[in-house]
Amino acid sequence: MMMRLLIALSLLLFASAQAAEFSAVQADKSAISFITKQMNVPVEGVFRKFTAQIRIDPAKAEAGQARIEIDLAGIDAGSAEANEEVKGKNWFNVREFPQAGFISGSVKALGGGRFEASGRMTIKGRTRDVRAPFTLKQEKGVLILDGRFPLKRLDYGIGSGVWSDTAVVADEVQVRFHFVLK
Repeated sequence: MMMRLLIALSLLLFASAQAAEFSAVQADKSAISFITKQMNVPVEGVFRKFTAQIRIDPAKAEAGQARIEIDLAGIDAGSAEANEEVKGKNWFNVREFPQAGFISGSVKALGGGRFEASGRMTIKGRTRDVRAPFTLKQEKGVLILDGRFPLKRLDYGIGSGVWSDTAVVADEVQVRFHFVLK
């Protein structure tokens, strides 16, 4: 009887050690980037400043939560000239709308270590529903979330005036994310 109790206790402790929640985002190892097309040529960029509050237990990923805020003034679109242009009124208008944000509403398991976070993305005061597929990988004491999703820039008023012509700059932007959590 005592041996069964010790085995059960050991299994319980082992299971709880395996099912740990990860919530400390390592900002220096994490990234949010994007790819768009300008005159059908891929253009890559990155948001250098963001905060991410993510809580997820790989054993219960469906209960995960995320809140991400991006400092739009920290955009790197490839050159100083491009950076100043996209911070301006026709693009992100960072004076009036300094941040973009995402708040998750739910996480759904897709199988094979793949998941999909559904939530609300707000850019330039416009909020839209977003679905962001991602993978989870646990290694060396950290949890790695990698994903991407398409975003229609015109839905958020990004690129007005002459920049609203999708023959010059594509409407669809691929947003990519890589988060490392302890």
